[in-house]
Amino acid sequence: MTKKKNTILVCDDDKEIVDAIEIYLSQEGYRILKAYDGLQAVEMLEREDVQLLLIDIMMPKLDGLRATLKIREKSSIPIIILSAKSEDADKILGLNIGADDYVTKPFNPLELVARVKSQLRRYTKLGNAAGENQKIYQTGGLIMNDDLKEVTVDGEPVKLTPIEYNILLLLVKNQGKVFSISQIYESIWNEDAIGADNTVAVHIRHIREKIEINAKEPRYLKVVWGIGYKVEKL
Repeated sequence: MTKKKNTILVCDDDKEIVDAIEIYLSQEGYRILKAYDGLQAVEMLEREDVQLLLIDIMMPKLDGLRATLKIREKSSIPIIILSAKSEDADKILGLNIGADDYVTKPFNPLELVARVKSQLRRYTKLGNAAGENQKIYQTGGLIMNDDLKEVTVDGEPVKLTPIEYNILLLLVKNQGKVFSISQIYESIWNEDAIGADNTVAVHIRHIREKIEINAKEPRYLKVVWGIGYKVEKL
């Protein structure tokens, strides 16, 4: 039986960059779709079965950040932002509105391929739900079913991106244990936590906005000042 190829949508208004990325990723066996502005990307995602999106920030018609915001209304596929700017502000804004990772241009092809593979592994894992001995973790009204990859708070379903899900799962499985930012980053991204503070903080804030009634006074996901984060055992 032939293994189905993962489909990646590459969106950048610079056709040379799109073509170069297509070469790198095709060599890894991925099927590539191409778009040249945010609007095209949004429309393509509505009619194609895509497993990952690579999207530039600065583009005509609809920029990458607004496109990401729009896509996140309906889809939780991994989104990697391609940014020509190395400023933290851009990257954090991208992560804050639902992107999973970013690559700064000019990028190293090997790094790009590694990040794509890492996000796809996480996403595939999230989608492969088995149903026998269901792994269910609970604290108060927060329930995580790790076989079905479902999260509910007080009976209401909560939609998390793959990265958000994995961070929350790490903390929920180890209730009461405090994890430093470096420990969280290294557990989830499987790489050294160099400059990880902002990345982790943005995802934590995102999770809180989704699972807490009042994100400023969290019941579940607590900060331990100067050390890290934990999920309370309730």
